[in-house]
Amino acid sequence: MKSRRQGFVVLGLVGGVVAGFLTRPSVPMVGQLPFGVVITRGAGLKGFDQILVGAAQDSFNHLMLITILGVALGFAMPKVIGLVKGEMAAKGETD
Repeated sequence: MKSRRQGFVVLGLVGGVVAGFLTRPSVPMVGQLPFGVVITRGAGLKGFDQILVGAAQDSFNHLMLITILGVALGFAMPKVIGLVKGEMAAKGETD
């Protein structure tokens, strides 16, 4: 059961990272910032590009929020699946 839960958590982590990266906010006239800029929160931006630091920080925060939600969902899934299977067994339904 423990390895199953770990598998769901890893799946939630990967899914959360992918979903967070794909749905990160866009900057007007620039679009979505590159992954390297987002993951460093814009620390490497120089000169005129420094106006994008706030957007990079917002994108990073968005990425982390969706990732944490994905991990939480992955952590809860085995319990939900167990409840559904338990209800099906109580009703006499089988796979």
